[in-house]
Amino acid sequence: MAMLRQLQAIKPVWLELGLQTAHEDTARRIHRAYPLEVFRESYARLKREGFLVVVHLIFGLPGETREDMLQSVRYLAALDPPPDGVKLQMLHILEGTELGEAYKRQPFSLLSLEEYADLIEESAAILPPETVFHRITGDGPGKLLLAPDWTRNKKRVLNTLNARLAAYEI
Repeated sequence: MAMLRQLQAIKPVWLELGLQTAHEDTARRIHRAYPLEVFRESYARLKREGFLVVVHLIFGLPGETREDMLQSVRYLAALDPPPDGVKLQMLHILEGTELGEAYKRQPFSLLSLEEYADLIEESAAILPPETVFHRITGDGPGKLLLAPDWTRNKKRVLNTLNARLAAYEI
């Protein structure tokens, strides 16, 4: 922590915490290695220390509904203070992973681009305007990406998201 404080004296330090989801059952399924309370305590400590905190969420995790994903966004918005930034991304199913093997054995439903864009737009409406969006999409390595296929066309994804978010200052 001392080194981070020294760096912060020189310029702002943004620290990213990987929440992925606010739901404990999903967190266990994806093997997140800590309970929600550990996230909350870490977040609170970093904010007390004066650091800028970015929180990472993944949309489309197996078993989560649209409402579950929005509840994770509402969880972030309700933090006091709310996060300085968020990184949102679609779940990528990759070759050579446990999730990839499960998907190949029994494919499960994934979000469409339109459903994902709806979630991004709703997230922008839920989060406070001072929360900076550091990411609204991500890339799975092309050679390893099993699904969703629409994420391969980054230009189309970004154009769709930009059109949806034109009314927001993110």
